[in-house]
Amino acid sequence: MLRIVVAKPGLDGHDRGAKVVARALRDAGHEVVYTGLHQTPEQIVETALQEDADLIGLSVLSGAHMTLFRRILELLEQRDARDIVVFGGGIVPEEDVAPLHELGVAKIFTPGATTGEITGWVAEHFADEADRPA
Repeated sequence: MLRIVVAKPGLDGHDRGAKVVARALRDAGHEVVYTGLHQTPEQIVETALQEDADLIGLSVLSGAHMTLFRRILELLEQRDARDIVVFGGGIVPEEDVAPLHELGVAKIFTPGATTGEITGWVAEHFADEADRPA
């Protein structure tokens, strides 16, 4: 079973999609911690460390995706926790996807992605980690 922190960084107040993704990941058999709205990158990383998370999933609709993803990756690096995989989605222009991958974001799901695509990606890429004892 994977431990996944699902977070809404920044000032964006719309969390329906994040809650749907969190529930889909939980229904797929993962332990999911949803942090709630208006989380700072520092709060998100601290939660991931306290929860011994394998992945952090960010939902960003505010347009601040480059800044927020970069800061979370920097904080993980500072805390020697780059083994925590960061993925996300929301309103991310196609031209920003490649730069986010270059920063170290594992996957970006753009608008219209289904919960099946997200849970399938997690299952496909992290099957070995999911089989470890909790």
